[in-house]
Amino acid sequence: MADDELQTSVDAQLAALRPDAAPRAGRSELYREVLGHFPAGVTVVTAFDERGEPRGLTLIAFAGVSLEPPLVLVCVDRNSNTLPAIRHSGGFTVNFVSKRSDHVARLMATKSADKFERIPWVAPGVVGGGPILNRDSAAHLVCLTRQEVEAGDHWVFVGEVMEGAAVDGEEPLVFHRRRFRDLV
Repeated sequence: MADDELQTSVDAQLAALRPDAAPRAGRSELYREVLGHFPAGVTVVTAFDERGEPRGLTLIAFAGVSLEPPLVLVCVDRNSNTLPAIRHSGGFTVNFVSKRSDHVARLMATKSADKFERIPWVAPGVVGGGPILNRDSAAHLVCLTRQEVEAGDHWVFVGEVMEGAAVDGEEPLVFHRRRFRDLV
């Protein structure tokens, strides 16, 4: 495909995202398709609910925000079973899923009630965070919630990093074009 053909294709796709250009359902599908072309790291975000039970979900909506203080953000669907736990605990843990643990990413993407009975985890060393999936993570960050913002069908949580660790030599799992991939 020539550069001008590629630019025309991209321009047409972006124009279709305009509110007046397509029905909402069509825009959502196109939006999902276009975002699928951007590779993203796979995370499992965890927290403890009001009974002290672990909760978690798989998401790719994660980003670093600030170095001083160290802040990150996660975007959680308003229908997530983990959302009340994040709010209750006042924090969350972001586990960067290891490339060898796509089964954990798949499990944590379900509504299954026994997710944490099927995988190993440890409690964080600081108050506020959620379970650390130490055998299935390339790294993790334990965060205290500093801000919560409603954004469409999601809530954005900005968390201050209180502790974290990375596993030397462990590669992260990546999601690209609706499939899990590794960096090799």
